[in-house]
Amino acid sequence: MTIGWPAVLRSGPVRLRPIEMRDAGPWRDARDRSADWLRPWDATVPPGGSPRAATFRAVVRAMRHHARAGTSYPFVIEVDGRFAGQVTVNNIVRGSAQFASLGYWIDRAYAGRGVMPRAVAMTIDHAFGAGGLHRIEIAIRPENTNSLRVVEKLGLHEVGYAPRFLHIDGAWRDHRIYAVTVEECPEGMLARYLQSLESHE
Repeated sequence: MTIGWPAVLRSGPVRLRPIEMRDAGPWRDARDRSADWLRPWDATVPPGGSPRAATFRAVVRAMRHHARAGTSYPFVIEVDGRFAGQVTVNNIVRGSAQFASLGYWIDRAYAGRGVMPRAVAMTIDHAFGAGGLHRIEIAIRPENTNSLRVVEKLGLHEVGYAPRFLHIDGAWRDHRIYAVTVEECPEGMLARYLQSLESHE
């Protein structure tokens, strides 16, 4: 068993669980429904790069392989039992670093309802707790205002700017880098986020 994986996490109507083959239909529905909305932020393969997995089954097999190897936590996001998106801890580095990056996407039908900040907070808490990690980093295109709102709601600090960092939507794109360490949220990221919601009521 990998450190911190598999896992099922719950908070309110949001449930995170490992991605499965049975998610194929709901995954395709969500991606089709939100295709135009997601396309500007989707990773693409640069010229000369290795082609990406062509089928959902291949994608899941690759994610499971990385999870078993301890380098990824690929979560499905469910809202009231329905598929709503994904949040994934990637590029887990152990040793002296204890570091990982985090990425996410959501079905447009669930956007703007506080689902993603909650899911990201849950994932960070799990990575720091059961996963034993020390630092989580999130890279976001400067134009992606929806994603920027997620890290702002969670109080993550911007730590850098990376020119031409990732190949997104057909070209190398600049990214703003946000990060958090376990020392910065001793009370837990989810508890901090929920407390911020209460303070704005």
